[in-house]
Amino acid sequence: MKVYQTSELKNIALVGGAKAGKTTLAEAMLFEGGVIKRRGNVDDKNTVSDYREVELERQASVYSTVLYAEFAGKKINIIDAPGFDDFIGEVIAALKVADTAVMVINSQNGVEVGTEITWRQIKRLEKPAVFLMNQLEHEKANFEESVRQLKTQFGDKAVVAQYPVNEGHGFDSVIDVLKMKMYKFPVDGGKPELLDIPDAEKGKAEEYRNTIIEAAAESEEELMELFFENGTLTEEELSKGIRLGIATQTMFPILCASAKNNQGVSRFMEFVTDSLPSPTEVTPTSDDKGNELTFDEQKDAVAFVFKTAVEPHLGELSFFKVYEGSVSESADLVNSSTGAKERLSQIFMVAGKNRQKVEKVVSGDIAATIKLKDTNTNNTLTTSKNQGVKVTDIVFPEPKYRMAVKAKNTGDEEKLGTILREMNNIDPTLLFEQSKELKQMIISGQGEMHLNVAKWMIEQIHKVDVEFFPPKIPYRETITKDA
Repeated sequence: MKVYQTSELKNIALVGGAKAGKTTLAEAMLFEGGVIKRRGNVDDKNTVSDYREVELERQASVYSTVLYAEFAGKKINIIDAPGFDDFIGEVIAALKVADTAVMVINSQNGVEVGTEITWRQIKRLEKPAVFLMNQLEHEKANFEESVRQLKTQFGDKAVVAQYPVNEGHGFDSVIDVLKMKMYKFPVDGGKPELLDIPDAEKGKAEEYRNTIIEAAAESEEELMELFFENGTLTEEELSKGIRLGIATQTMFPILCASAKNNQGVSRFMEFVTDSLPSPTEVTPTSDDKGNELTFDEQKDAVAFVFKTAVEPHLGELSFFKVYEGSVSESADLVNSSTGAKERLSQIFMVAGKNRQKVEKVVSGDIAATIKLKDTNTNNTLTTSKNQGVKVTDIVFPEPKYRMAVKAKNTGDEEKLGTILREMNNIDPTLLFEQSKELKQMIISGQGEMHLNVAKWMIEQIHKVDVEFFPPKIPYRETITKDA
């Protein structure tokens, strides 16, 4: 793989409610980007993103998956995040390093609880966002109602860039108000036919186009003056306004797709490469002293580890984003958090369990390395010259649900503690403690499903039978008589 420059990178996180189709969208993007030759699907348990045993068992994402695709001379780093709130830590970590959030909407259901929960994190982290209306091929798809809900929940910054002509069974056409053309898709996906907008749709398309032109004009004073002077914007001015509007979070465009049928996905990827901000065009991340990290390749390296995983036959895999400088294979770096020296013996571009070795990673890019000695999630790796620079930590939520846990075989108690430490290293929202007061081991997480998955992992992957039960209540005083 070629070394992409910072301006050629797009980092997106696919987020949204459960069953919105994020994993299916990621699969279609990898197919369009040439990473895979054949699309898998969730039902057949052969997608690139959901490949872990627990995800195959549950047919739902449990961990975020780092992927990439090459499209139109750009590299798109994709993080497919889980939809269930129990795994919100994975979503937060994905949003930390993504430059744009792609909120995937199930057009049957519109705004769901998962949509609202994820949106709170997007706003807290001040991330640009776009909406992708998915599952338009479903007989219960309702684009207009879903858009109404988006505007009610998130305001008029949500603007329609595309809308379906015939949503539901037989869906195959979208009006693109940016191109002012109709895209007609083959039934099984593939290259769309570009047609003129039908007369019956011209009025509606013009109305949506005027709305998005006004929103684009508001992104910059110069564009606003041109809009007032001419009453509209040229194609070039509109493109600039959309790009600025997304980057400054004054606009959240709504696009359309059927990821299942690979309809609209290539046009969406074209929009990603043309209109979404590169790492240098968004609000800069700061180090823990408040200094901005500018993605300047000429500076000394600063790389932030945002995710840790353990892969069979490979060991510990550390995923990182380069915030300054560049990182090369066999580079000697220092962990600013622990002071430990680390050597990046190999660097990979990762698409699920598929890995491709690369020699160099530039500022803004996302990659992975293996078998670091003393580096975990939320650690920063730097050169010895700028040792002490630390990217601000990912702030994970406090636990909401707790249970007592013990090994059914008392001889496995020590092994259980080791397993839980390893699981916490992979998932910082999964906590455990040995309570001296209760004389119990307590495991805490984001919900019942979170702990059920943890129990499955302990028993099925680590082969230790455990029992979960309500923890004791630490009574400290007892009323002994009336007074």
